[in-house]
Amino acid sequence: MLRRVVGDRATIWVETSEPAHVRVEAGSGAAGSAPTFSAYGHHYALVVVSGLAPGAAHSYRVLLDEQQVWPAAGSPYPPSVIRTRAADDAAQPVSLLFGSCRQATPQATGRQLPPDALDAYARRLMADPEHRPDLLVLLGDQVYADETSHKVRRFLRRRRAAGHDGPADQVVTFEEYTKLYLESWRDPEVRWLFATVPSVMIFDDHELIDDWNTSASWRADMARQPWWRDRISGGLGSYWVYQHLGNLSPDELDADPLFQKVSAAGDATDLLREFGLRVDDPGSAENTDVPYQWSFALDLGRTRLVVLDNRCNRVLTPGARAMLPAAEWDWFLDQAHGEYDHLVVGSSLPWLMPPAIHHLEAWNEAATESRRTRWAGFAEKVRRAFDLEHWAAFGKSFTALGELFRRLGEGGVGAPGHRVGAGGAYAAPHSISVLSGDVHHSYVARADFGHPVATPVMQLTCSPIHNEVPLPLRPLMRVSWLPPVARLARGLAKSAGVGKPLIRWKRLSGPYFGNAIGTLTLDGSTAYARIEGTTKDGRLHEVVATTYAP
Repeated sequence: MLRRVVGDRATIWVETSEPAHVRVEAGSGAAGSAPTFSAYGHHYALVVVSGLAPGAAHSYRVLLDEQQVWPAAGSPYPPSVIRTRAADDAAQPVSLLFGSCRQATPQATGRQLPPDALDAYARRLMADPEHRPDLLVLLGDQVYADETSHKVRRFLRRRRAAGHDGPADQVVTFEEYTKLYLESWRDPEVRWLFATVPSVMIFDDHELIDDWNTSASWRADMARQPWWRDRISGGLGSYWVYQHLGNLSPDELDADPLFQKVSAAGDATDLLREFGLRVDDPGSAENTDVPYQWSFALDLGRTRLVVLDNRCNRVLTPGARAMLPAAEWDWFLDQAHGEYDHLVVGSSLPWLMPPAIHHLEAWNEAATESRRTRWAGFAEKVRRAFDLEHWAAFGKSFTALGELFRRLGEGGVGAPGHRVGAGGAYAAPHSISVLSGDVHHSYVARADFGHPVATPVMQLTCSPIHNEVPLPLRPLMRVSWLPPVARLARGLAKSAGVGKPLIRWKRLSGPYFGNAIGTLTLDGSTAYARIEGTTKDGRLHEVVATTYAP
């Protein structure tokens, strides 16, 4: 799997069936090698390939103990390539492919889902490889630990019968998690796509369990489950190996103490088991220390991408709830400064939701903190039943993010800006885009700060890649955008003492309920967003398109 391309270097992630020495050769002397590391009886390597020429597409091959294993002999697919950007890429457009919520292939799940948008994109790219995106950004629910396929459930039944504790239809241990990744990523088209388009990933709740870290009482209830420690250890340990490790650049890998320990260990099982338990801490209002940061940032040309952890490090202390702990929020603010033209924020949970749902979540947060115990208990049940856990349910964080975007978009002296303009003032970025998933429908919305702001601030939500919304829920999601319904929900929030949001937002496109994949192209001062859905025969067609610029 091709993960990061940085200058003349790239990282290739590999899982092998036994210990081996992995070598990657990309022609013209570009190469890299690494031994595998082991954990829980599985074997992995992350190889840094160096010496890549700028502005070129490099076909590559993977060898295990000097035997070529990729591309596979007789493969019907085009060669896998590593494409580097030009040495001076400031004027080069940036293309980001994004989406979330992907169940495994229909053959694995047994469900009659609409065609997989990632499969459809891979097939189109095979036919037209010149339009390869710079980066694939996967925004959560890459695997479903709590909604398993028939094949995985058969495996789990054998495990439970052998004495391995846990729910009959949900994965718990690292070993069980490996079956999910194998099932999902062995899809031939997706495997080829991952091998030729760099990718970064962030979790959402289903990598662990539905509603993960929705509230302090939720955590207390889960802690009483006899299998929860194994679940959190196996889930976060496997996420680090399969997803997060590839988010790191070669320099960040060198600086990551866990990677250095795992690479040096003969068997990293105990290290990853302890790690998974140690980082299961959403923080507290008093603690500014983040034990392990899942959020990450990178630059592509004049575009800065910051991907936020919306799950693991939440602050759940009543009265001080926050989407990010203080130290990580400060890190995010630092990333908002710098030399760039476009800011893209990856957030698995949409910042701007349908307005009626937003107000309902804001009411719920206030109601769960009521002094009336029974009323607060009722509100907590509503929170869990209806998944009221987005940015609006962390009201201080929602407001802080909007305030940051407003100040960025206004520019001027004293703004947390990016490009120094005339007179020492900060120039506003050309665009701010929030990429999200989770909600199993796709839409585009624009923030309104009540006065002209130079920078357009957009919510781009694309979900699911391969899943679906139950038919009865679709009308509810549609009407939640309607102003009369939003006013009713706002009245409910007001009755609980919730202030009016400082910003408003307008839906520009959607909602679209099919499987979809999004593309954000940033070229000069212009941003172009497109969401494509799948047809019944597995092709892509445009369902949402919008262009925005200062």
